[in-house]
Amino acid sequence: MLCVGLVGVTGHLVEVEADLAAGLPAVVISGLPDTALHEARDRVRAAVVNSGQRWPNRRITLNLLPADLPKFGSAFDLAIAAALLGGSGELPLLPLDRVVVLGELGLDGTVRPVRGVLPMVAAAARAGVERVIVPAANAAEAAVVPGIRVRAVDTLHRLVSFVRDGTPLIEPEAVCAAPGGAGPDLAEVAGQGLGRRALEVAAAGGHHLALLGPPGAGKTMLAERLPSILPELDDEAALEVTALHSIAGLLPPGGRLLRRPPFQAPHHTATVPSLVGGGSGLARPGAISLAHRGVLFLDEAPEFSRGALEALRQPLEHGRVRLARSRGGAEYPARTQLVLAANPCPCAKPAGDAYCECPPQARRRYLSRLSGPLLDRIDVQVTLPPVRAAELMAAAVDSESSATVARRVAAAREAAAARWAVLGRRLNAEIPGPYLRRPPWRLPGPDTAELRARLDSGSLSARGFDRVVRLAWTIADLDGRDRPDRDDVGEAIQLRTGDGT
Repeated sequence: MLCVGLVGVTGHLVEVEADLAAGLPAVVISGLPDTALHEARDRVRAAVVNSGQRWPNRRITLNLLPADLPKFGSAFDLAIAAALLGGSGELPLLPLDRVVVLGELGLDGTVRPVRGVLPMVAAAARAGVERVIVPAANAAEAAVVPGIRVRAVDTLHRLVSFVRDGTPLIEPEAVCAAPGGAGPDLAEVAGQGLGRRALEVAAAGGHHLALLGPPGAGKTMLAERLPSILPELDDEAALEVTALHSIAGLLPPGGRLLRRPPFQAPHHTATVPSLVGGGSGLARPGAISLAHRGVLFLDEAPEFSRGALEALRQPLEHGRVRLARSRGGAEYPARTQLVLAANPCPCAKPAGDAYCECPPQARRRYLSRLSGPLLDRIDVQVTLPPVRAAELMAAAVDSESSATVARRVAAAREAAAARWAVLGRRLNAEIPGPYLRRPPWRLPGPDTAELRARLDSGSLSARGFDRVVRLAWTIADLDGRDRPDRDDVGEAIQLRTGDGT
């Protein structure tokens, strides 16, 4: 029988073999199974008997090939049961030749849904398999993979009837379009022209963003509205995001592809494994991977543990998380936009206000929890002023809506994608620095004079130099210019440091 095993988000075709020999009745499973797979012998035995089939009282050896690939989870139950019944002569397996079978068995013979069906079916399609059988609850999810025929079962008895008598299996229901919900709109943000501009630039170029300022300035409101101005995911990105949510067991019912960029906002008590992934056995994706192609928002960022924040540095740089475990490693994509929000001090009162109770040392100590190396990876860093009464009382119709800003963001992204197509990249934030410092993309010397002076003085790192240049390209794309000019570089410096000209 054929099944699929997952290592991280990557699926591998697995052959399930069953050998029935004379000897004391026993069931032995080989092929690096985990605890859930070891317990499959009890689940499968009860399911076979309670489905009206005869259990072979012989020595049963089950092998899962390739034997050196770790196997995790209960998705092998249904394939094991079919291999056993075929080996005992109870079931002719010709109708299941070159068919991938997935599903967990209940003790009464019901077939229960499993996590990760979408990447499993996608892996089967890449391996040349054309037919799969999945649990009925996972049928809609599996059907989104193109080029493969999906059928479903709700019980082991239905599978046996199909093989013996040709009884039709369950066909997946047609997937309806996801209902469009009215999410948070940028028009609801009062004032904050600088914050809105920073958000638009970050969205257009895929840049990381840090929002500093007093409570009530709109940091959280701006961050929560970033997904509303991002373009919908294309087919490839939607499959990636949906597969990650399938593995984590967070896929909403209905089997639809996730087209909206995901938004993850973990609590400040989040641990390192919850942020970057982890767990015993097979490491599960963390918040940064669940925010792949979307937004990871850390509100009250200085309240997060130092270890959790520093663990984000490598994924932010490379766009992937590699989790090493004693039984093998797992790799998950993590190309996300990080948004940090922080108050200026522990008492969270306006900076410089007479009511602030924090001495200068406490303020410096609080913000120093965001380390220099982490902040150096944040392209846009802006300090928001307090909201004025006139801005708060202004009518919402005076502010641009998310739809209006999203159109400009989409146009800027299309311009960047056309320009960087020769490099196989789509966003300005993804372009390696050396390409931007060489012809034909190197900016003229007069336009980068201030930028080079900051680099020579040590106030800007080499990484910061490249990030400012990427910001300048994004600003030019938003304004409809082919190349950045001196004003674009100046605005990029201001968005990066807050003190540009």
